[in-house]
Amino acid sequence: MNHAPQSMKYIRGEDFKIPKLGMGTWQLNEYQCTDIVKKGLEMGYRLIDTAQIYQNEEYVGAAIEQSSVPRDEIFLVSKVWKDNLDPQEVIDSTQVSLEKLRTDCIDLMLIHWPNESVPLAETLGALEELVNEGSIANFGVSNFPVHKLEQAYEISPYFICDQVEYHPFLPQGAVLEWLVRHEKFLMAYSPLARGEVFKHPILQNIATKHGVSEAQVALSWLIDQAPVVAIPKTATIDHLRSNLEALDLNLDESDKSQLNNLQALNHRQINPDFSPKWDVPKTLDSISVSLS
Repeated sequence: MNHAPQSMKYIRGEDFKIPKLGMGTWQLNEYQCTDIVKKGLEMGYRLIDTAQIYQNEEYVGAAIEQSSVPRDEIFLVSKVWKDNLDPQEVIDSTQVSLEKLRTDCIDLMLIHWPNESVPLAETLGALEELVNEGSIANFGVSNFPVHKLEQAYEISPYFICDQVEYHPFLPQGAVLEWLVRHEKFLMAYSPLARGEVFKHPILQNIATKHGVSEAQVALSWLIDQAPVVAIPKTATIDHLRSNLEALDLNLDESDKSQLNNLQALNHRQINPDFSPKWDVPKTLDSISVSLS
């Protein structure tokens, strides 16, 4: 199955249109990265996520340059590493990212992790400056719990998203509730919980019921939530294709209820020493906004 761009689902804002399903590139290195991104673009992917710390921006850039897909049809995301959040470092490192990505403008630049040693106002001010000069089209944050989102919003309400770990085993209801109320979206990294979705009997049973993979079940559950974009990473062509086919899966209410209940596990995969204080777990069933 080949999904042409017009069959992709999108989130639309005043100044952007972002596919609901994209490609993550963490741990994809050198020419493997170029090859898999290029093949993903050929299949119909139009959202590519990378980061300065991944050390693969130049290989993502090569894939986009070699692809037959016009640059203006691709939504390109990168992230400023937490050690580069001083204003001049934000500007300088973004220029390096632009050169490596072989583009004049990055569609979305994120603060990769909060860094309490750098005033957030200074970092956000530098990102606004980059938007004004046209080096980036939009900016956002990543790994920000609600108290950090509130702080960012008071300084600069123009950021468009928060990229966080999100999958059926990790509740992000607090972040989702905040983002919906402020008309922003969530970009879900590690949406397959580093492969854990393949091992859980509930996902196995739902996958068997629909004749699909556990990954497709998890991705469908995520992208069915209106404010959520998912960016699974894979190094194989078969998984690239399979993930894309999650767009065609329609889970029923029983499926969704079972998956929602898994959030009680509260199993976070990514939690480095420099993580912020995470939110108190809040499941989908407990939030006061609609995600449909």
